[in-house]
Amino acid sequence: MRLVAALIMVQSLFFKFSASEESVYIFTTVGMEPWGRIGIGVLELVAAILLFLPRWIWAGSLLALGLMVGAIGMHLTLLGIEVKDDGGQLFIYACLVAICSVIAFLVDRKNIPAGIQKFLPSFLK
Repeated sequence: MRLVAALIMVQSLFFKFSASEESVYIFTTVGMEPWGRIGIGVLELVAAILLFLPRWIWAGSLLALGLMVGAIGMHLTLLGIEVKDDGGQLFIYACLVAICSVIAFLVDRKNIPAGIQKFLPSFLK
């Protein structure tokens, strides 16, 4: 699950950091170009890295999930499921990363530091 989520996020970085036409269109449409495109790209890179550091898998999965909830929300409100005739591919990738992140978090939740666990609801502990 971690590998799938990380690979999808890392693969998208080329398009965000190279200011591809589709990425610029997306972030312009949601009012976040260029700072949002670059900032979210950096956060996706951080999430992907954290997903491979055993001590930080829980944090990487939560960060990835938060980013994908935002992406899914933008698709459902401002962008539409299909963006520039992509057949919904970006939306599907966001959903897939979100699902993989939830599973990675649930598998690794026992490694959350005790100081943070005390703030979690009991069903997440």
